[in-house]
Amino acid sequence: MRSLSKMTLLLPLLFLLATVASAQTSAQKDKKARLEKEIAILDIQIKETAKRKDNALSSLKLTRKKISTRRQLVAESNEEIAGLDSRIASKEDTIAMLKARLDTMSTGYNHLIRTAYRSRDARVWYMYILAAKDLGQGLRRYGYLKSLSSQMRTQAAAIKETEAQMEAQKAEAEKLREDASALRKTRMSELDKLRQEEGDSQKLVSQLNKDSKNYQRQLNAKRKEVEALNKEMQRMVERATRPAASGKKAEVDVKLESEFAKNKGKLPWPAEGPVVEGFGEHHHPVYKNVKMPFNNGVNIAVSPNTAVKAVFEGKVSQVIVMPGYNQCVLVQHGGYFTFYCKLSNVSVKAGDKINTGQVIGLVDTISGETELHFELWEGKNPRNPELWLR
Repeated sequence: MRSLSKMTLLLPLLFLLATVASAQTSAQKDKKARLEKEIAILDIQIKETAKRKDNALSSLKLTRKKISTRRQLVAESNEEIAGLDSRIASKEDTIAMLKARLDTMSTGYNHLIRTAYRSRDARVWYMYILAAKDLGQGLRRYGYLKSLSSQMRTQAAAIKETEAQMEAQKAEAEKLREDASALRKTRMSELDKLRQEEGDSQKLVSQLNKDSKNYQRQLNAKRKEVEALNKEMQRMVERATRPAASGKKAEVDVKLESEFAKNKGKLPWPAEGPVVEGFGEHHHPVYKNVKMPFNNGVNIAVSPNTAVKAVFEGKVSQVIVMPGYNQCVLVQHGGYFTFYCKLSNVSVKAGDKINTGQVIGLVDTISGETELHFELWEGKNPRNPELWLR
């Protein structure tokens, strides 16, 4: 009876652990779906840049991002497989518990059957009751026989229910084994793709090394475009925050600024896609001694004609056109600014008040790259957007 009581306490715990593991697996599947979507976006970008002979650096950047994303995908598959293995082990423990409970119940039921068999003849039952010394003893004997019959029915029903639970657990365990097997095959396929992509990356590095003078010229042209954008952004921010001619301080929506600050780490992404170039200063992926132009924001690879949305309510300060960046929109949020570049079909103009999630324009494809350049400034200082976006 003590072992049966322990099993009664442990079984709900095992079921709970299985439920938690199932929820974790669901979250892993969601993350894998996002990574697979990012890889699909990068695939499109790589095919477009491959059409241009002068775009080996962009191809390398995208391919390395794809490799990084693929590694994350493989890591997620490994975690998911480990989670499935853990759930299978949990199911096997539950099955063992149910089998032990079933064995205990069956032993008890067999004892009841033997007892009932010895007194199976109804006449023996009557004689047993009638042979009582007095009415009280007769009633007790009657109650015992009635209880025996009831116990047999209850025990039989409990055994049937436990058998059904055990069969259900066996079926679930088998399904988990099939899922784990399929996932292992998918992981092997992902590893094959990863090896192929790493080979493509090496080919691009060799290509860049062979024609270093040409790519150095491209890099210098890119540096000039980035520096021009950074100077223009600095000028626009200073203009938006400088005191008016009257000597009064520039009007700033303090309430909006405070609300924007409270949403650090919670702002929605302006467009969905992988970050292919992060904030700050980076070294050239091949010429390690060469520093790339400082990136005041992030570059997000997206599908062609992806809609770009405002990350917070505010007022459109300016809409400009810059070489290499096409149309750019500056939005002011009190003392904060967000900057959206490489756009086409801009749907807002200077002075417009916009809401969170409102479409600003579409991402343009420039030199085979479909990327949104996004910046976030606190006053006159650029901040890492990834620390502000959820």
